[in-house]
Amino acid sequence: MPKIKTRKAAAKRFRITKTGKIMRRHTKMRHLLAWKKKSVKRNLRKVGAVSHSDEARVRSMLPGG
Repeated sequence: MPKIKTRKAAAKRFRITKTGKIMRRHTKMRHLLAWKKKSVKRNLRKVGAVSHSDEARVRSMLPGG
């Protein structure tokens, strides 16, 4: 039985915590930052959890997690 390969694109974007939650980074932090409020940019820096409906899809791309 061959080993299951990890999708490298997903491995770069998602991290699995010890409790099993899948964490991701927020979008909208690449450009046009001068027009965004300071509080919005501060909140976008934090990591967020992947939504429940997407968890199964992400877990299938990260078999080692």
